[in-house]
Amino acid sequence: MTSPTFRAPRSALRALALGGFLSASAMASVALAAPAAPAFDVARISNDIKTLSSDAFEGRGPATPAEKKTIDYIAAQMKAAGLQPAGQKGTWFQDVPLRKSEIVGAPSLAMTIGGAATPLSQGQQIAVRAAETGQSSVAIKDLPLVFVGYGVKAPERGWDDFKGVDLKGKIMVVLVNDPDFEGGGAADGGADFGGKLMTYYGRWTYKYEEAARQGAAGVLVIHESEPASYGWATVKNSNTNTMFDIVRADPKAAHTQMEGWIQKDLAVQLFKASGLDFEAAKAAARKTDFKAMPLKATMSADYAVKSEIITSHNVAGLVRGSKYPDETVIYSAHWDHLGVGLPDAKGDRIYNGARDNASGTAALLELARTFAKSKPERSVLFLAVTAEEKGLLGSEYYADNPLRPLATTAGVINMDGPLSIEKTTNFSISGAAKLDLLTMLTEEGQKLGRHYTPDARPEAGSFYRSDHFPMAKRGVPAISFSPGRELVNGGDARGKELSDIYTRDKYHQPADEYDPNWNTSGWNSDMTLLYSVGNRLANGRDWPNWSQDSEFRAARDATSASRK
Repeated sequence: MTSPTFRAPRSALRALALGGFLSASAMASVALAAPAAPAFDVARISNDIKTLSSDAFEGRGPATPAEKKTIDYIAAQMKAAGLQPAGQKGTWFQDVPLRKSEIVGAPSLAMTIGGAATPLSQGQQIAVRAAETGQSSVAIKDLPLVFVGYGVKAPERGWDDFKGVDLKGKIMVVLVNDPDFEGGGAADGGADFGGKLMTYYGRWTYKYEEAARQGAAGVLVIHESEPASYGWATVKNSNTNTMFDIVRADPKAAHTQMEGWIQKDLAVQLFKASGLDFEAAKAAARKTDFKAMPLKATMSADYAVKSEIITSHNVAGLVRGSKYPDETVIYSAHWDHLGVGLPDAKGDRIYNGARDNASGTAALLELARTFAKSKPERSVLFLAVTAEEKGLLGSEYYADNPLRPLATTAGVINMDGPLSIEKTTNFSISGAAKLDLLTMLTEEGQKLGRHYTPDARPEAGSFYRSDHFPMAKRGVPAISFSPGRELVNGGDARGKELSDIYTRDKYHQPADEYDPNWNTSGWNSDMTLLYSVGNRLANGRDWPNWSQDSEFRAARDATSASRK
């Protein structure tokens, strides 16, 4: 049932004060009271998580036997809920062609540091990815290493780490995050990249892309836990297994032949042997006059790569709109995780991915069951995407090849770990963005006695790490929901403690497993909030937009004519 609406400028001002953004269209239709949300079956959600994250699903790796088991399970649940198949040719699935690359055997890796031969062990001092260029092997010998600061070229900010350096035939060594993450900025001879708020320039994906544009033979990112926002275990586990990429006409335009990370201790050793102090070099890299520093070290690598084009799958189910069936609201979550990889200290090799992201998939299925029982005016698409862990590839493919037109997609609500660790008084979204959809979420949260707070870890660059991002950069209003961490019992301090423990001990590790003793007291509130904002969008006439100063506004505005 659609809630009654009225014009309410006071409500709009309240939303702005809470960090939201309200356009004229949204201001014209603000809900007076929360719709009566249905009761959600927490036991059923738990069972879906338990099933999808069990050892039988082998970590839900794309293009493994576990993929078929996973997508068939999701499709079966959607069918049982009463959804219509919304994939290709009347199926539940959208084919997603990907390049799959994996290192065959143990790679031979070594550096010569200050004249001394130094063998390196994969996963220990270094984590090298399988080449995503389509080549069958990597064989480099004694290539020079060059420190290029943060590896950023941002002319609009007056920044260029590559001035005067030729990287052809060389390995580029870079710091993670932005040049002002640890201080500096315009007031100290640097530039403004947002401080702790990571820009896309801070993401390792950008640094790999820029290395290819610079013609480098390879790139090594120096790992430090705080600017990376995760520990070495995450780096090792994410980079030493099978890699996937979209199918590119020219893979070498986006990738160098060798990409990887090195431990900070190894970096310190490299700098010391070159007569440099690591911390002093970092400080120099924060200033606009920084110039690349050749290191007295070379890199050699020799390993075979198996590369092939495979087909993975997104899963799509639809509740068809009763009044505006050609308009769409999307709920999304990624079904994949890391599959089977290197063993942990206990010998466990299955990366179960219970919270990341069996929980989001389970929430998606429960919302699908709920909407299937109603008659929303707009169509609601439930989209379980593949290969998020490999670079948002399933959502990127969907955004390029949408099953429902992007111009008439009212908004996207993405769920990646959307269920609270304990009951919270707040909620958030990944990254910082201003858009009408956040205002709606804020207002619906208020009705549940919860308040919006900005992303607690802006340095993590979460906006660029969730499946809403490919849709956002094409102009579609999109958010990735976070249940917040201000706990009813213990507040933000205890919430941060539990979040940090998960990141350190479980994130992208075999220990991310289903626990029957989880505290589920906040799950019904999380589900209600997720439902309420989608229900409001599905039963209203609002076309949310981005704020006037958003980089995504122009793309959205360009589609407005098609909705008239």
